[in-house]
This record gives sequence, structure tokens and C-alpha cells, in this order.
Amino acid sequence: MTTNETNSPAPDLHFSSTVADIVRRSAGRFGTDVAVEFGDRIWTYSALDTAVTAVARELMSLGVQQGDRIAAYGKNSDLYLLLYLGCARAGLIHVPVNYQLKNDELDYILDNSGAKLVFADADLLDAVAATTTGAGVQSKDFATLLESATATDTAPAGTGEFDVVDTDVAQLLYTSGTTSAPKGAIMTHRALVHEYMSALMNLDFAPTDRVVHALPLYHSAQMHVFLIPLLAIGAHNIVVPAPVPDQLLALFEEREINSFFAAPTVWVALANSPDLDTRNLESLRKAYYGASIMPGPVLAKLRQRLPKLGFYNCFGQSEMGPLCTVLRPEEHDDHASSAGRSVFFVETRVVDGEGNDVGVGEQGEILYRSPQLCQGYWNKPEATAEAFDNGWFHSGDLVTVDESGFIEVIDRVKDVINTGGVLVASRQVEDAIFELPQVAEVAVVGVADEKWIEAVTAFVVTKPDQPEITEADVLAHVKDRLAGFKVPKRVDFVTELPKNSAGKILKRQLREA
Repeated sequence: MTTNETNSPAPDLHFSSTVADIVRRSAGRFGTDVAVEFGDRIWTYSALDTAVTAVARELMSLGVQQGDRIAAYGKNSDLYLLLYLGCARAGLIHVPVNYQLKNDELDYILDNSGAKLVFADADLLDAVAATTTGAGVQSKDFATLLESATATDTAPAGTGEFDVVDTDVAQLLYTSGTTSAPKGAIMTHRALVHEYMSALMNLDFAPTDRVVHALPLYHSAQMHVFLIPLLAIGAHNIVVPAPVPDQLLALFEEREINSFFAAPTVWVALANSPDLDTRNLESLRKAYYGASIMPGPVLAKLRQRLPKLGFYNCFGQSEMGPLCTVLRPEEHDDHASSAGRSVFFVETRVVDGEGNDVGVGEQGEILYRSPQLCQGYWNKPEATAEAFDNGWFHSGDLVTVDESGFIEVIDRVKDVINTGGVLVASRQVEDAIFELPQVAEVAVVGVADEKWIEAVTAFVVTKPDQPEITEADVLAHVKDRLAGFKVPKRVDFVTELPKNSAGKILKRQLREA
């Protein structure tokens, strides 16, 4: 046993790491290496860190105080990233807002978050001003950050200039609202840094990676699973405004991109692009997908066309920062439909409706416990109490887990259809319909019905270059593969499915159609 012979207080060995500390450390390690490109603007790691400090000072000069909420309402850009990191360094709470939201939807988030300041793209400032809340909040163009960010005389942050610790709130991460009104998940610096570490430990990132970021940065997957962890490890990141398939394929070839993440809807578009077979994609080695279910036929086509490409299925949700599970490339052959196994900092349980643990292979709701987990929902104590149970978070996902820990996602609990008192997993019906070569996209929901409680209803987008398909064709195909009660009562052919800008299908809108 050792003793403190001097009787002096023990030193405080707690190491507090914030989101902005990641960029500061990377600047020290990678210096003049390229960190981020956006159009003609190129930021080295040192320049990026300096710009973050300049933006933090600019924000504090606007009359806000630490803990105030700063809303970000714009499309992908380097300035969007700088605002997030500047907020993190200054101790402000970043509130990313889906740039497709307008009117009441936008007003709801601005009001619920209590935003004191809104940064928006120039063409979105009028939308902010048109809302009840936005009209009374200071709004600024993202472009106003460029002057301070590119100043050549920015001094390093002084000791104590920004007093931020890892237990401070870094972000209000609003859920996508695909099944209910958005809720602001309260993410601390500590939670996000742990999530970044899980991504680094499970997704094979490397300093040599050359990566395109095309999904919206307001979305937790693109920002928190990919861009920030890749900045932590010294990768070369190219940010583009939007995921345009032919432009992406050209960029992959021209810049020798080796790593890319997208939602399944984007991978579907890439798989169906004529350019897929004409572009040299030899450099592409790591393909990540998530945010929704990847259709099996699309994954098979991509793996056949690009046999050297390793696919990673990334599954999670906003409240977890969002990464929860990963299916690695070498696991796809034996577990193609699985969401993989939980990442390093995530513990799981699977429970029945009464909260009892279920056995191996039995269906139940998956619960999470993790330092990545949010602190609850902003200004929603009832929703927080409902979702959190003694440190465990109710995900709302119906799953099974096998003896090796592989998780099979059956459906969102809210997407399970109660038809005539029998439960149907919408994903299973979608997979069956997607087998038809004429089908480009499909979503299956339960629509309120007097006879069936909920009628299984399919919304189908067909491929323009394929022969016409009828409702009878779809029903016959499903009937050959699934039980009769799972066959849709109706098939609606539509030109497109409603999606948010991250590519996630908005099933709530389909139920109300």
C-alpha cells in the first residue's frame, strides 16, 4: 500500500476531451496534410484548427453565451463543418436542421431548441424569417463566416479562453421524424467522442483514406460516423453538396476515392446508373451503407460488379450518436441480412413487451446502454421518461440475436403492421417485392382500415427501362413467397417515395396519403 507522505491533494487525472479537441490534436499530428476540400477551397489540418478558433471568436462576438443554441440550416459546405466545430470550441450548442424543412416544421425546431442564432444558406434566409420563431431570432448567412475563417492573423486559443468540458452539451440532434414529431437528443461532448472512438475501432479508417462526403452534414451518420472520426485519423476528406450519382461516379474515378458512405437509396441509384459499368472504380475499396435497409438484390449487384469492394452495414439511431452495430465485409457472405454486432462502446439487451430478456433467436425490442447515449430529449421530459429505463434506452427496433451476437433487424416496432390482429414486418414484404426486376424502390406501410385495423399497403416506384408491371403482378409474386395475410391489400404505383434529404423514406407521410 502506498501513502501520500506529503499529505498533498491527489492530482486531478481526469482527461476531458471535447469535440473541438479532436481537430486541435489532428493539427499537431498532420499539420500541412489536406483535411477538407470543398469546391476550390482546401483546408490543411493546421488551417482548419486555426479557422475553428476564429469562428468560435466570431460567434461569441455576436452576443451569445456558452450554452446558447446555434441553429445550422444549410446544405453541405466547409463552412457548415466550421460552424459545428466553432460551436464546440466556444461551448455553444449546435442545432443541425434539415434544410428541406419549411414553415411549421422549421418553426418547431427553432422554438423547441430555443435557438438564439441561426446560420443559413443565402437562399434559405427567407424561410427562416417566414417562421414565427425565426422572425425574432438573429439570422446570418453562412458566407459571413468565411472572412474570419480565412484570416491570416488568428492567434491560437489562449489558456482558459474557451472553458469547455466533456460533460457540456455539444449538440441537439433532432430525430428524423419519420414516425413522429422530431425530438432533440441531448448529445454531450463525451457522448460524441465515445461514438467517434467506436467508429474508429470498427470501420477500418486510415490516414491514407481519400473520402467523399455527400450525404447531408446535418445528418448524424455523415457527420459523426464518418467526417469527424476521419478528421481524427488524418484522412483526406472531400465534401460535396449532394449525392448526384453520375457526378459521384466521375469523382470516384478522377480523384481515386477509396471510401464512401451513402444511404441505400443512393446506392440503388449508383447501381442503376449506366456509368457504373464505364467508370474505372479500381481505387474504391470501402463502401459503407446505413440509415435504412439495403435491398438484397442491390447489394448483390454491387458486390458482383465491384468484387474488390468491401461493404460495411452501419446501423444505429440519432440518440446513440448514431453508430450501434456494424456488419463487416467478411461477415456479409454468412450474414447478408444482418445488421452485424454491437460496436465497442455499446451494450445491448433484447426484451419482450414486459421488459423481460428473451432467448437466443427470439424476437424482441433491442435496448442500448452506452457512454455514447444521449442525456434525454430537450424540453420533452415525458418522452425521455418513456424511452429511458434504469440506464437502458428503448430503441423501438424489433430484432433477433443469434448465439454469435449477430443482430437481425426485423422492423421498427412502429412499422410493424397489425393486420386483422396478426403482425406483419413491413421489411419482409418489401424484400419480396424488391425481387421483381421492374421495381426501383418500394415501401410497405399499414394504412388505417375499418376491416383489417391496418391494411398492408405497398408503394412502388418502377424502373423506366423495364416492361410495365401491374398490381396483379406484384400481388402474385408476393403470394408465391409469403403467407396470405402478408400480401398487400393494395399496391400504389408512384413516381417517387417521400424522403428526407438523407435518403430515409418518410413512412409517416405514406400512412397519411
